[in-house]
Amino acid sequence: MNRRSHPRFQARFEAFCSSGREEGEGQLRDLSYSGAQLVGAAIRPAIGTKVRLFVMIDPSPPFELAGTVARHVEDGFGLAFAELEPEIRNLVDDVAAIVRAGD
Repeated sequence: MNRRSHPRFQARFEAFCSSGREEGEGQLRDLSYSGAQLVGAAIRPAIGTKVRLFVMIDPSPPFELAGTVARHVEDGFGLAFAELEPEIRNLVDDVAAIVRAGD
């Protein structure tokens, strides 16, 4: 049974992340309206830390997202978004369209 309230889309986009004085790059692995997962991350903020992501999707300018670290995974972390902002909805919709076009 899937407990997630929003569909999650697999992605492979480069992302820059920032948390306080820590900064680094990683790869956005999946994304939904309520959260995202960053792998290969150069930083590993503590659970509960606020993080800003700048997701690179050519040819668009970077999308900026903000969330809170909800969990750690082997080589990265999962973010939870506090609110469903229009920017998040637009990014998820764009990723979903890209994924569907590749099927």
